[in-house]
Amino acid sequence: MDMNRVIPKAGSAIVTVTVFLFAVFEIINFSMGSFFVCLILPIGFIMMTAGLHNECESDRKVAANTGMAFAAVYCVMIMLVYFAQLTTVKNEQLTEQAAKLIDFSRFGLIANYDMLGYGIMALSTFFTGLSMKAKNRTDRWLKALMMIHGVFFLSCTFMPMTGVFSNVSSGGEHIGGRLALVAWCVYFLPVGILSFLHFRKRGL
Repeated sequence: MDMNRVIPKAGSAIVTVTVFLFAVFEIINFSMGSFFVCLILPIGFIMMTAGLHNECESDRKVAANTGMAFAAVYCVMIMLVYFAQLTTVKNEQLTEQAAKLIDFSRFGLIANYDMLGYGIMALSTFFTGLSMKAKNRTDRWLKALMMIHGVFFLSCTFMPMTGVFSNVSSGGEHIGGRLALVAWCVYFLPVGILSFLHFRKRGL
């Protein structure tokens, strides 16, 4: 069994399933479900990105290494964010000041870290896409979607600096934000699917 194919294919499946479930949980407003799948998504993303890194050609190794490094940073940041939500925020009585900082629903420090984490993920997909040499239609679509996804780095990084979230009231429905997250899922879901197809073809 070629683990260099099995692991990234499994990672692509994890990305696909978790992004789909995240969209569903956002639509039904089930925050704990959203937090849980966001804890799992980075694992699949690392596995998927490592597979693309492993197969890139020598003249694109710098791009692949950069994408892999950003994937690792994204993984650490996002797992810390959502582990905190599922443990400390969920199980402990927080002071008002602590809640403002680490309760995701309050759009404070931890939500800003989440945005930065997904901005770094966008950089990872950009450089990983740059490292690919597309040889068929599936790969061309995958490469294009990953590189275009890099644009999200700008919005994820600079929007929190504008204070756009600072006036969001705690405990609100945040419909606009949930719709934006669902729209992101609609964009990113094909990345997981196309990656799975990519590794399945390479395994034949």
